[in-house]
Amino acid sequence: MGGLYFGATEATEAESLRLFTDAIVRYVGRPVDFAFRDWNDAIRVLFREVRGEPVPVVIDEFPFLSRVTASLPSIIQRELGPGGAGTESAARLLLCGSAMSVMGGLLAGRAPLRGRAGLELVLRPFRFRDAAAFWGIADPVLAMLVHSIVGGTPAYRREFVRGDAPADLADFDAWVVRTVLDPATPLFREARYLLAEESDVRDPALYHSVLAAIASGHTTNGAIASFIGRRSDQISHPLNVLEDSALIVREPDMFRPGRATYRIVEPLITFYQAIMRRRWAELEIGRAETVWQESRPSFLSQVAGPHFEALCREFALEADAEVYGGLPSDVGSGVVNDSAHRSQIQVDVVVFAVPEPGRARRVLSLGEAKWGEVMGREHVERLRRARDLLAVKGFDVSQTRLACYSVAGFTDELRTLAESEPLLLIDSRRMYL
Repeated sequence: MGGLYFGATEATEAESLRLFTDAIVRYVGRPVDFAFRDWNDAIRVLFREVRGEPVPVVIDEFPFLSRVTASLPSIIQRELGPGGAGTESAARLLLCGSAMSVMGGLLAGRAPLRGRAGLELVLRPFRFRDAAAFWGIADPVLAMLVHSIVGGTPAYRREFVRGDAPADLADFDAWVVRTVLDPATPLFREARYLLAEESDVRDPALYHSVLAAIASGHTTNGAIASFIGRRSDQISHPLNVLEDSALIVREPDMFRPGRATYRIVEPLITFYQAIMRRRWAELEIGRAETVWQESRPSFLSQVAGPHFEALCREFALEADAEVYGGLPSDVGSGVVNDSAHRSQIQVDVVVFAVPEPGRARRVLSLGEAKWGEVMGREHVERLRRARDLLAVKGFDVSQTRLACYSVAGFTDELRTLAESEPLLLIDSRRMYL
């Protein structure tokens, strides 16, 4: 496209300016008029040298530069403003970077570049169906297992595992041992690097402990604080940083908006915290097979199971109107208090219809998800109880469809029941249709 590309590195301001000067010289084909004293000179000359037809000017890994020179976004903003060199330039500046907290902050609140950008593009991982196609996996159970470790990040398909994909379900265990648990593969240390590249992470040990707590099933603010031995108010900042970095997400309870749980967004981090971190020394000396054999039950309960629940909610959010009898608007999980039985009912998949002013909130579906358990009538009875309790609380459940999501399958009794009433039985194959 005839544009200019500059990939920043971790360097001092003086070295970065020299490298940037070299990039401009290569682009214009002649030396610049003078040596840049600072980024004020560099950005001004950049815009003045790019003339003619509009061309892309890419500054990649921008956080490396702004971390050393905090004023750089302000300098760019000035040159794009009235009287600046950017107003008549043909340069179309693209600032890129993988540190989500830094890149997201460029256009937030009172940030200098807010209002100057014409595009904000966040590259998301593949959704679970696209990820299965990208990996070339037709077996839905195998696709879910692989996705529970590497998610939908494209780079993990080839570069990070040397193009190795499990041949079939029987090959999955061996694939885990020879890829993510092998110290010789880049994927082995990737989960550590994902946290290390975030510039706002000042105390890595604290942040790893917070992630370990969430991966272990301690997902509320109080439970996380208790797990790592801190007060609740002492973990608010690390939780906010991890959320800004798109490493975790805060998910409000669908029935009690004031309460929320935290979930790790990147599956590889969950796998690292739940399986690898506690056995790191053994993995480094090549005992991957032993570690995996002993950790596989923990993988199914702490990684695959919760990940399956998240995929069920993703399936529900993308479902057509005919699946639940209406177009899903909000999807999540929630807890229903059962005071009569002094218990709580956890609903894994809650599907709300589009809100209608003046009407009670309509619940399209209540669902329970099980990875390794064959589901039967008792699961439906629990959902029915939750539906009745929600009716008392003022929710519109007149057309709520109960749903069972299972990888292990359903009893014959439950299949017969689904033929006589609006009960959804959703297995792994249907999720990947």
